[in-house]
Amino acid sequence: MKKRWFILLIACALPAPILSLGADESKASSIIKAGTFFVAPNGSDSWSGRIKQPNADRTDDPLATLTAACNAARQMGTKRPRKVIIQSGEYFLNKPLVLTDKDSGLSIEAAPDARVILYGGREVGGWKKDGGKFYSAALPGVEQRQWDFRALVVNGRFCRRARLPEKGFFTHLSSFDVPWMTSTGGGWKRKPTSEELTRLKYRPEDLGTQLDIKNAELTVYHMWDESLVGVSAMDTESHTLTFANPSGHPPGAFGVKKYVVWNVRQGMNEPGQWYLDRTAGKVVYWPLPGEDMSKAEVFAPTIESIIRIRGSKNKPAKNITIRGLVLSITTTPLKAGGFGAGRFDGAVSISSGQNCGLVDLEIVNVGGQGVKVSGKNLRIENCHVHHTGACGIKFSGAGSLITNNYIHDAGLTYPSAIGLQGGGKDNQISHNEIHDTPYTAINWGGERNRIENNLIYRAMLKLHDGGGIYCFAGKGLVLRGNFIRDIPDTGGYGSSAYYLDERSENCLVEGNLSLRVARPTHNHMAKNNTIRNNVFICDEDARFTFPRSSDFVFERNIVYAKGKIVFDNTNAITRFKGNILYSAEGKVQGNKMSRYSRTGSEQLEPEQGNTFDDPLLVGFEKGNVSFAAQSPAAKLGINPIDVSKAGRRP
Repeated sequence: MKKRWFILLIACALPAPILSLGADESKASSIIKAGTFFVAPNGSDSWSGRIKQPNADRTDDPLATLTAACNAARQMGTKRPRKVIIQSGEYFLNKPLVLTDKDSGLSIEAAPDARVILYGGREVGGWKKDGGKFYSAALPGVEQRQWDFRALVVNGRFCRRARLPEKGFFTHLSSFDVPWMTSTGGGWKRKPTSEELTRLKYRPEDLGTQLDIKNAELTVYHMWDESLVGVSAMDTESHTLTFANPSGHPPGAFGVKKYVVWNVRQGMNEPGQWYLDRTAGKVVYWPLPGEDMSKAEVFAPTIESIIRIRGSKNKPAKNITIRGLVLSITTTPLKAGGFGAGRFDGAVSISSGQNCGLVDLEIVNVGGQGVKVSGKNLRIENCHVHHTGACGIKFSGAGSLITNNYIHDAGLTYPSAIGLQGGGKDNQISHNEIHDTPYTAINWGGERNRIENNLIYRAMLKLHDGGGIYCFAGKGLVLRGNFIRDIPDTGGYGSSAYYLDERSENCLVEGNLSLRVARPTHNHMAKNNTIRNNVFICDEDARFTFPRSSDFVFERNIVYAKGKIVFDNTNAITRFKGNILYSAEGKVQGNKMSRYSRTGSEQLEPEQGNTFDDPLLVGFEKGNVSFAAQSPAAKLGINPIDVSKAGRRP
């Protein structure tokens, strides 16, 4: 097994002695700048940290801990830049590194060509056989709930927890028949009671007469989110489970009656699964074929966040940059995450930051968010965020740039997680590649934000009422040059490529491509928006929906459907012309609606300002959409679309 290097975060660092540059030429040659501190696995916090490697007589060393280096840099004040450079190695933190306004101007980065991994947990060893198939390792503090976690990483793999049922879902018997009044309308018509948020009536054939309630946790599914809850009681006569923590919505709300049980031994159905046995104080794992537990690298998280940058409204943390690091292994507390699993912290997080940057980071195998930030003029660039329990990147702020990030396999614990979520004003979200998310890929609101040149595919794999790009209460948003493909519809309130939801106004959806998404655009309680010069290609029917919306412009778009084309609530479209609406079945239907009910239907005709001719598309599969010479597109003023370079740039 590889040698491990441990960093234990300490409350304060020893004063860093200052070396004289003229005293020893050999020392001077390895000293960089007075404002630069080095951290290395073979370092010592007893020395200055001003040299890259220990000197020959061990009279000076790099520092051993990141905290010591940051404390030494802090002692120099904020009037000039300082830098912490970390040498290759694996570093384990037992509490988050916290930076504040007193660290403004600090840069923390990996040494050139170094691979630096910061772990927010411990390595687990001492594995022993536990029955015929399983192995277990004793963990101090688990039985007393001093150490609790919901993520385990084995040989670099974010492992699946023990699950009942093995596939699919249980169906519960709870109901909550109160109308949802929309988010703008204040949510539920009647506030749920405490009992409604903490009770679930189950089918006795699903759970039998015994459930290990000290270990069991439930995911209770709603429409666009879910609640992870513990179990405090099981009544086998009334067939009722009582939750240890309240759910976000009552079980049965929205007519959704699905749930899953996690973390019980009966749910160990296949190799690669695990559960935390709080009764016995151990973690139990079923190895994959050929996996040798005496050699396996197993990590369990101990903290929720690895690096936290904490400013305040009056004292923002300024000009702090984190660059080139790998962050891995964090956990989450037992609570319902809410919309977008937004209540959890990030492996790296910023609050009230200004001119701060997260650059060239890899964030992998973390239990909560990968990144969670807020502030002004922030930069999140070239980061690879993947295999997260919750969101990839969660953002709030102004004047910021989120670009060239690669986000995938998010929401492994919380299916309401979003690949990239944010809001605020005057931000640019561009050239990101996002795929394999259980819910929405990009969710954004706020004012005057630009969402451009992003590549999105395989989103909306589990939940409903979201999309590739889902905008809520957006004002003056621009969605341009994006390429969204292969978004399935898993039922419920459906899924879309481009979705303008409640209070979205004066937004522009232009020059985008949607490929193999049954509902290319959904618009709900939105007004004064323009959908122009997009290409929407559907393998079956194509559906465009505008419930409770008004004053839309839908012009110079191409719709190509192998089935029929349906527009719900055509009254919402005040300018509807110059479009190519090609249905292989020859059916283009317009429906009138009152709120969410259809009140009439008609077959639309070409003379109403659109043409039903074949657009004669060329080359759309890779994003470069052009037209054959006889296409009607040029006559209608429809421009070719090239989104082949959407997503990450080299």
